[in-house]
Parts: sequence; structure tokens; C-alpha cells
Amino acid sequence: MFKKLAVAIAFSPTGEAVLWEAVRLQQLFEAEMVLIHIGERSDEDVKQLDEMLDQVKVDRGKVKLCWENGAPSKKILEICRREEVDLLIAGALRKENLFQYYIGSVARDILRKADCSVMVLVTPSSHPQNFDNIVVQAGGGRNPRKSLKVACDLGKRDQASILHLIREIKLYGLSLAVASEDSEEEYSETRKNLVNEELKEVQAKLDKLDTEDLRINIKITAGKAGHELAKFTRRTNADLLVMQGMGRKLGLFDRIFRQDLEYIMSDLPSNLLIVHP
Repeated sequence: MFKKLAVAIAFSPTGEAVLWEAVRLQQLFEAEMVLIHIGERSDEDVKQLDEMLDQVKVDRGKVKLCWENGAPSKKILEICRREEVDLLIAGALRKENLFQYYIGSVARDILRKADCSVMVLVTPSSHPQNFDNIVVQAGGGRNPRKSLKVACDLGKRDQASILHLIREIKLYGLSLAVASEDSEEEYSETRKNLVNEELKEVQAKLDKLDTEDLRINIKITAGKAGHELAKFTRRTNADLLVMQGMGRKLGLFDRIFRQDLEYIMSDLPSNLLIVHP
């Protein structure tokens, strides 16, 4: 799934924990790993990085270090393309005095422009745990089946307890408004049919994937873009939210689903994995 990972290393309070998480994922996917640090090289920084790598017990024979100068987001994206990275791992930020995690300007720029998938960790730990409770947005984007495939594969590798598939009915309100002149029985039937059609679409995608040994819950929601997805992720205390990334050329529905991503980025409900289409 992910053959080459990259981790953006920062000399911050969570920098070492992000590296611990990245090493776990490297082992989980049996992948190569690229370490990226953007900034001036000094003897003190080199020593600090060496100590960090020793502390995390990084196998230096299985990683490549890219230490370069320049605008952080631009250089990170440039390195990821050059090294043909499949997944970039980075940490999130916490707003001061608020229990709220969000994606900073550099990471936000990376998410919008990256050619690879991106994982943002809200509470990285030096004792990383598996993703046990995963939520995946089962719709939207140019290739929603890919995000489902990634989520299923990750769930199987990590032996997740449950995988929640959330399908949002984007035109739910409009469809019911059209049916509002019908009788109560017809209105109820229209609503039931809308939900059933969405369930069939999700199940059809699942039937083409390897879901053996996975406990799957399919939930159909309707409401404000991204709001229901974030609310469900928080309510279930999910470890990871998997969403479909947008392609370079955005159609109408791509723009609608981008609103979901913008909403999620402003206040992260959990760790976030954006799967590039």
C-alpha cells in the first residue's frame, strides 16, 4: 500500500514522538523511509538529530535523510516528489489554552498540493499504539474506492476492532424538499429509498475489497459539510479519520467534498489520513 514513507522532522516537543509513530508505520508497511528536515544545518542541530535517531532506535541503514534549506512546504513537497514518497507523516498543532488541534499553514499547504497521501498526527506518542477504531469517508473525490481500500488494508494490518464507513447524502435536503408536497407515507418512502441507495453503493464498493476479519459499520448521514463526519469521529473516540484527497482538476462534487476537508482541518477530531486519488 505505502512502499515509501517520509516524515517531516522538527525540533519541537512532539518531534521525537512523531518519529516514533513513523517508525511503527514503517514496520507495519515494511516500507522505506525518508527523513525530511528543512532549515540551516548547524553542529548543534546535527547533534540533536543524532540523539533523536538514537533514542528512537532508527535503523540508519533503512532510512534516507534529506536536510535542505528553503520554504518549508515547497521543499517538503519537492523532496516527496523527487523521492517518490507514497505517504508523508507530520504532526498537528494545538491551539493555545484550547483543547483543539488544527493543521498549521505549512501542513495545510502540503495537504492541498501534495501528490502523495498525508497523515497528520494530533497526539503522537513515544509509545505508539495501533489504529483500533477507524472512521473512513466512504464517498466523494475522484476515486473514493481507493480511500476505502487503504482504510481496509490498514485496518487488517493493525487488527482494528472496528471500521466505520460514513456516507454523507449531499443532496439529502434538496431531495426531501422536492418530496415535501407528497403524502407523509410517500415522503417517508423517499427518505428510506435515499438511504438504501447510498447503502447499496457502499456495499458494492466493499464487495470488491478484501474485508475478511474486519468488523464494519456502515452509517449514512446528512447535514452540514464535514460537520456530521467530525461529530461522529469524536463521538466514537476514533483513532483515525481517513478521507479522500482532491485531484488537481476539481469538478462540482470535488469542490463540495473539499469543503469537508477544510472544515476538518480547522479542528481535527482525530488523527487524519488524506488518501491521494
